[in-house]
Amino acid sequence: MSASSDDAVVIRLARPDDTDSIAAIYAPIVRDTVISFEIDPPTPAEMRQRIAATMVTHPWLVAEKDGVVVGYAYAAQHRTRSAYCWSCDVTVYMAEAARGRGLGMRLYTDLFGILCAQGFHAAFAGISLPNAASVARHEKAEFQHVGI
Repeated sequence: MSASSDDAVVIRLARPDDTDSIAAIYAPIVRDTVISFEIDPPTPAEMRQRIAATMVTHPWLVAEKDGVVVGYAYAAQHRTRSAYCWSCDVTVYMAEAARGRGLGMRLYTDLFGILCAQGFHAAFAGISLPNAASVARHEKAEFQHVGI
């Protein structure tokens, strides 16, 4: 995991006590945009269940600054058929005040390192358009467009 002395942000594995912060970051994205592909923001309890279920096989990371979770990234199962077992879906979300500072890329860099160590070989990200910031982040992370 990474830490930077210039901004004191630590990237670490998510914990159960992070769920309120994660749900708070995610809620306005669900409520106010189409980015998440969800209609209703999940409750902290639902988010806790999602994190626990995901972390059985895939990493879920948070970016923490001064003890406050300011963003998160995770990987999840891509598809259920056996041939896809080493492929995954990935996503990253940042609190509004933490956007545009490169922390999403730091989360992705650490996430991809863990995924590689686990043996995953392909990562996919779904982006609702228009979403220039997400497209730019994924292009910077060397994702390739596969369809619109």
